[in-house]
Amino acid sequence: MRVLLIEDDRQTADYLLRGLAETGAVTDHVADGRAGLLQAASGEYDALVVDRMLPGLDGVGIVRTLRASGNRTPVLFLSALGEVDDRVAGLRAGGDDYLVKPFAFSELHARLEALLRRGKADTPETCLRVADLEMDLLKREVTRAGREIRLQPREFRLLEYLVRHADQVVTRTMLLEQVWDYHFDPQTNVIDVHISRLRSKIDKDFEPPLLQTVRGVGYMLRGA
Repeated sequence: MRVLLIEDDRQTADYLLRGLAETGAVTDHVADGRAGLLQAASGEYDALVVDRMLPGLDGVGIVRTLRASGNRTPVLFLSALGEVDDRVAGLRAGGDDYLVKPFAFSELHARLEALLRRGKADTPETCLRVADLEMDLLKREVTRAGREIRLQPREFRLLEYLVRHADQVVTRTMLLEQVWDYHFDPQTNVIDVHISRLRSKIDKDFEPPLLQTVRGVGYMLRGA
């Protein structure tokens, strides 16, 4: 975990730097608001710990500027200002959590861990993998064993659905609804045709075959 601590109180900063180091976190420290904003904007941190009252630029101003620029690094505010209005102002500026001084380091660390878990949960998955098959959802690229596989848009969508449900039986009805947006049976062989094409692309010349037919039910992409 890499943390930026923006705190002008030397005693508090030393206390946190020592505690974070003991947890294995790598922490940079800045004591001035404007310098803290510049360093936070680099986007290289997993979390920011920001004091509300700072010289140069206060913590609310730092976080508000970061959010306006699209920076979504989790922020934990520290402050001696413990009134409800103070906490609300910090959260509305874009802070993710608020801790009133004095505090126990164990609580601060637990809150940082919670922020990181929340951030990971909010992060959309952009790469999928089953065995040696990989899908880059942003670049729309598929590779198996490092070899590029070119897919048509519908084939890509079909494979993505199968990968997301790897080692599960996927029925024809599920494919019609989730890949073709059909909520009825069109009475065509559209699924068979696309499965056949997909199988020839991802399994031909590779071992072992990944895409398997579950007779009378549907299909399964085996990852193990």
